[in-house]
Amino acid sequence: MHTVPEQSSAVVVGGASGIGAAVVDRHRAEGVRVVVWDLNEPASDADDWIACDVGDPDAIDAALAATVALAGVPDRVTVTAGVGHSGLLLDVSPDEWDRIMRVNARGPMLAMRAFAGAMVDTGVSGSIVATSSVSARLVDRSMGAYCASKAALSMVVQVAAVEWAVHGIRVNAVAPGVTRTPMLGRSPLDSGWLAAVQGRTPLGRLGLPGDVADAVIALHGLGWVTGQVLECDGGLGRHSPIDSFGEMTR
Repeated sequence: MHTVPEQSSAVVVGGASGIGAAVVDRHRAEGVRVVVWDLNEPASDADDWIACDVGDPDAIDAALAATVALAGVPDRVTVTAGVGHSGLLLDVSPDEWDRIMRVNARGPMLAMRAFAGAMVDTGVSGSIVATSSVSARLVDRSMGAYCASKAALSMVVQVAAVEWAVHGIRVNAVAPGVTRTPMLGRSPLDSGWLAAVQGRTPLGRLGLPGDVADAVIALHGLGWVTGQVLECDGGLGRHSPIDSFGEMTR
């Protein structure tokens, strides 16, 4: 069982809904002070909410300053902000490609770097966990931009872990499979592609935000683990979540 450092504080970037909100709940259940960064206001505890667009470096700087004033430099940072996307590479416009990379790779990198800099400046040893995806390593037809953005984030995590280890900062990532968050929209669970995903998942269901939050909290507490991308997908990553080999040709 992991332990929570005395006077621990945390930030969850993208913590207003989905996986991020579940991470916030886990932290608070352990008595950890949590500040939420999100463009949308959380359903509760708005006093600890800071509006931030992670794609904007100035917004990140302002949010970091507000966070330090509110709760000090956190020793646990979780970055869950991201957007989904589907579209064939032949059809994705340059602007759309840039938007996906801005939110899913550039933004998390900027946020992680900002917090790492604050930790270094104040001598705080900490843990950073980003949210990648099994799509970072799986070839999913019609999801090229999303896959590329998550692959970039997974590599940023591994390089950051090596660069920042000397400062006592651990950096890891979780890589969920298909998870029941608002990103799925209104897709039916008992038919279509989601039913097929469940059928290909060894544990027999879609992931829940709490499943991924458990993995995030575990990584924050594993003091001898850094530079890892932990897949938490019920075993789905043994297959493509979108298109198992052969289905695309039938």
